[in-house]
Amino acid sequence: MTGVFSRAFAPLVLAGLLLSACASVTTPVPPTTGPVAPPTTTPPPATTPPTPTLSFSSLPGWGEEDHLAALNAFRAGCGVSKDPALARVCSLAKSSSVQDAAGARAFLETNFRPEALGVKEGGDEGLLTAYFAPQYDARMSRNTEFTVPVRGLPSDLVVVDMAGEPSLISQKTDGPDGPTLTPYPDRAAIEAVPTDKPLAWMRPEELFFLQIQGSGILVLPDGRRVRAAFAGTNGRPFVGIATPMRDKGLLPDNNTSGESIRSWLAAHRGPKADAIMQLNPRYVFFKMAADDGKEAVGAAGIPLPAGRAIAVDLSRHAMGGLFWLDAAAPKLAGAFPAYRRLAVALDTGGAIKGEVRADLYMGSGAAAGAEAGRVRHTLRMYRLVPNP
Repeated sequence: MTGVFSRAFAPLVLAGLLLSACASVTTPVPPTTGPVAPPTTTPPPATTPPTPTLSFSSLPGWGEEDHLAALNAFRAGCGVSKDPALARVCSLAKSSSVQDAAGARAFLETNFRPEALGVKEGGDEGLLTAYFAPQYDARMSRNTEFTVPVRGLPSDLVVVDMAGEPSLISQKTDGPDGPTLTPYPDRAAIEAVPTDKPLAWMRPEELFFLQIQGSGILVLPDGRRVRAAFAGTNGRPFVGIATPMRDKGLLPDNNTSGESIRSWLAAHRGPKADAIMQLNPRYVFFKMAADDGKEAVGAAGIPLPAGRAIAVDLSRHAMGGLFWLDAAAPKLAGAFPAYRRLAVALDTGGAIKGEVRADLYMGSGAAAGAEAGRVRHTLRMYRLVPNP
């Protein structure tokens, strides 16, 4: 609220001073008249009171937070930050001997202050979704069930760096007048061309979800596990298929979870499912690495702490930042009612756009996937700003 001070200026006053004569003087003193000088000081101008500072106690769920788990997640991820103030607090956190919940809460409340996001855009509600590192069966040769190849980064894919602009991903072809660059083909065009160097073979709907998540573990028949790590994309925008599936009547309004979508695609495997998946033109390429048993690595280049890492829009937020998530009002059946916790920005994604927008990493495996697929919550988001 903006306070306004009212100001009133007194009118000029004419004071007639009638002085009575002294007892020994018989001549009356003539009256003296004249204006009274205005005050020499001016009232202070109207001012706008400063915006009230948020307190940690005003954050919904702050008292119930696992503050030690939150501090440990910050310790694990804050080293990627390039902000000097945050780097200073990061150094304090890593050198601190705090290993209990009360001490962790005191550290966070002493070194940070919460700042609400989204207010400048006319509202502070956004969207929380979630993702996970899947584990899927794979084969090293094609068969009737494992029919789609996991593709490595193509040799004709070129990333063109534009000064001050996002990089362009193009296809390089040799013509009579020399090399030419054109936009890289979309999902349907890529899938129409066989590859002679498949990294592995998967079920179509599971490869589709592996591409949405960006990385995962492939389990081979002999028990070997390999990590399919993100290698690049075709540069096309991500288009979710939940809304068109709902609009076509393929899924009910409140049951467009990841598991519901995957089950429908598996049940309709073939041209019908392919047509739905090709509504998303974005295609992800992979590279294989040994499975070290650690959590998936995000865009920041470090393992993601399960339940404590988020993907954000890097045009709005920096890696290593610490955020309070207040997410409630789930839109999908079977979802947890609320997610209120501290999380560190350690990843990004093609569908993560906007200031009040986050994608929460749930971990790896089927249970994490089932939970992640039901997260679509209204989000209020707060940045924790280092104190001077």
